[in-house]
Amino acid sequence: MGLFNQKDDFEEESQKAEKEVISSIIDANMVMKGELVFKGKARIDGSIEGDIKGEHLILSESGKVTGDIQVSTFVCHGTLEGNVKASLITARKSCHIHGRIEGNSLTVEPGAGLNGEMKVSSRELHLVNDKESPANDSTQVAEG
Repeated sequence: MGLFNQKDDFEEESQKAEKEVISSIIDANMVMKGELVFKGKARIDGSIEGDIKGEHLILSESGKVTGDIQVSTFVCHGTLEGNVKASLITARKSCHIHGRIEGNSLTVEPGAGLNGEMKVSSRELHLVNDKESPANDSTQVAEG
Protein backbone atom coordinates (compact mmCIF):
# COMPACT_ATOMS: atom_id res chain seq x y z
CA MET A 1 0.00 0.00 0.00
CA GLY A 2 1.63 3.20 -1.15
CA LEU A 3 1.41 6.74 0.14
CA PHE A 4 -1.12 7.70 -2.52
CA ASN A 5 -3.60 5.06 -1.34
CA GLN A 6 -3.36 6.44 2.20
CA LYS A 7 -3.85 9.98 0.91
CA ASP A 8 -6.96 8.83 -0.98
CA ASP A 9 -8.25 7.20 2.22
CA PHE A 10 -7.76 10.49 4.11
CA GLU A 11 -9.53 12.46 1.38
CA GLU A 12 -12.37 9.94 1.31
CA GLU A 13 -12.80 10.13 5.11
CA SER A 14 -12.63 13.93 4.98
CA GLN A 15 -15.28 14.13 2.25
CA LYS A 16 -17.50 11.69 4.16
CA ALA A 17 -17.24 13.89 7.28
CA GLU A 18 -17.97 17.07 5.27
CA LYS A 19 -21.14 15.58 3.75
CA GLU A 20 -22.55 14.29 7.04
CA VAL A 21 -25.34 16.42 8.49
CA ILE A 22 -24.74 17.94 11.93
CA SER A 23 -26.91 15.91 14.28
CA SER A 24 -26.00 17.58 17.61
CA ILE A 25 -25.23 21.17 18.59
CA ILE A 26 -24.06 22.58 21.92
CA ASP A 27 -25.41 26.14 21.66
CA ALA A 28 -23.22 29.20 22.36
CA ASN A 29 -25.27 29.90 25.52
CA MET A 30 -24.72 26.39 26.89
CA VAL A 31 -22.09 25.33 29.44
CA MET A 32 -21.71 21.62 30.01
CA LYS A 33 -19.67 19.84 32.67
CA GLY A 34 -19.02 16.13 32.30
CA GLU A 35 -18.17 13.57 29.63
CA LEU A 36 -19.78 13.97 26.20
CA VAL A 37 -20.19 10.89 23.98
CA PHE A 38 -21.89 11.15 20.58
CA LYS A 39 -22.38 9.48 17.20
CA GLY A 40 -22.48 11.23 13.85
CA LYS A 41 -21.45 14.87 13.51
CA ALA A 42 -21.58 17.37 16.36
CA ARG A 43 -20.82 21.09 16.59
CA ILE A 44 -19.86 22.86 19.79
CA ASP A 45 -20.59 26.58 19.96
CA GLY A 46 -20.64 26.74 23.77
CA SER A 47 -18.31 25.58 26.55
CA ILE A 48 -17.59 22.05 27.70
CA GLU A 49 -15.55 21.05 30.73
CA GLY A 50 -14.90 17.35 30.31
CA ASP A 51 -13.73 14.74 27.86
CA ILE A 52 -15.38 14.19 24.48
CA LYS A 53 -15.59 10.95 22.46
CA GLY A 54 -17.37 10.63 19.14
CA GLU A 55 -17.13 10.59 15.37
CA HIS A 56 -17.00 13.99 13.62
CA LEU A 57 -16.55 17.11 15.75
CA ILE A 58 -16.56 20.79 14.82
CA LEU A 59 -15.47 23.26 17.48
CA SER A 60 -16.74 26.65 16.28
CA GLU A 61 -15.05 30.03 16.94
CA SER A 62 -17.21 30.62 20.02
CA GLY A 63 -16.63 27.07 21.27
CA LYS A 64 -14.30 26.19 24.13
CA VAL A 65 -13.37 22.74 25.41
CA THR A 66 -11.38 22.05 28.56
CA GLY A 67 -10.68 18.34 28.39
CA ASP A 68 -9.47 15.63 26.03
CA ILE A 69 -11.03 14.92 22.64
CA GLN A 70 -11.02 11.51 20.95
CA VAL A 71 -12.86 11.51 17.59
CA SER A 72 -12.50 10.38 13.96
CA THR A 73 -12.36 13.90 12.49
CA PHE A 74 -11.81 17.18 14.33
CA VAL A 75 -12.19 20.64 12.79
CA CYS A 76 -11.14 23.34 15.24
CA HIS A 77 -12.11 26.99 14.89
CA GLY A 78 -12.28 27.61 18.66
CA THR A 79 -10.23 26.94 21.80
CA LEU A 80 -9.12 23.57 23.16
CA GLU A 81 -7.31 23.26 26.49
CA GLY A 82 -6.49 19.57 26.38
CA ASN A 83 -5.31 16.77 24.16
CA VAL A 84 -6.82 15.67 20.87
CA LYS A 85 -6.55 12.26 19.21
CA ALA A 86 -8.19 11.96 15.78
CA SER A 87 -7.53 10.49 12.35
CA LEU A 88 -8.05 13.82 10.59
CA ILE A 89 -7.37 17.12 12.38
CA THR A 90 -7.91 20.55 10.83
CA ALA A 91 -6.75 23.64 12.74
CA ARG A 92 -8.42 26.70 11.23
CA LYS A 93 -6.96 30.23 11.47
CA SER A 94 -9.04 31.19 14.53
CA CYS A 95 -8.19 28.02 16.46
CA HIS A 96 -6.10 27.75 19.63
CA ILE A 97 -5.03 24.33 20.88
CA HIS A 98 -2.96 23.95 24.03
CA GLY A 99 -2.14 20.27 24.46
CA ARG A 100 -0.96 17.13 22.72
CA ILE A 101 -2.16 16.63 19.15
CA GLU A 102 -2.09 13.10 17.76
CA GLY A 103 -3.42 12.01 14.39
CA ASN A 104 -2.86 10.56 10.94
CA SER A 105 -3.42 13.82 9.05
CA LEU A 106 -2.96 17.37 10.36
CA THR A 107 -3.88 20.47 8.38
CA VAL A 108 -2.98 23.86 9.86
CA GLU A 109 -4.13 27.18 8.42
CA PRO A 110 -1.90 30.25 8.82
CA GLY A 111 -2.88 32.04 12.01
CA ALA A 112 -3.82 28.92 13.98
CA GLY A 113 -2.29 28.79 17.47
CA LEU A 114 -0.83 25.42 18.46
CA ASN A 115 1.08 24.96 21.69
CA GLY A 116 2.13 21.46 22.65
CA GLU A 117 3.46 18.20 21.31
CA MET A 118 2.35 17.00 17.88
CA LYS A 119 2.50 13.41 16.75
CA VAL A 120 1.45 12.89 13.15
CA SER A 121 1.80 9.35 11.87
CA SER A 122 1.02 7.94 8.45
CA ARG A 123 0.27 4.61 10.12
CA GLU A 124 -3.14 3.47 11.36
CA LEU A 125 -4.06 5.34 14.55
CA HIS A 126 -5.66 3.32 17.31
CA LEU A 127 -8.13 5.41 19.28
CA VAL A 128 -7.77 3.21 22.35
CA ASN A 129 -5.19 3.91 25.07
CA ASP A 130 -2.26 3.01 22.82
CA LYS A 131 0.98 3.35 24.78
CA GLU A 132 3.15 2.06 21.93
CA SER A 133 5.17 4.53 19.93
CA PRO A 134 5.27 3.45 16.26
CA ALA A 135 8.69 3.57 14.68
CA ASN A 136 7.26 5.09 11.50
CA ASP A 137 6.08 8.42 12.84
CA SER A 138 7.35 11.93 13.29
CA THR A 139 7.06 13.91 16.48
CA GLN A 140 7.31 17.67 16.49
CA VAL A 141 7.02 20.25 19.20
CA ALA A 142 5.55 23.61 18.27
CA GLU A 143 5.02 26.67 20.35
CA GLY A 144 3.34 29.82 19.26
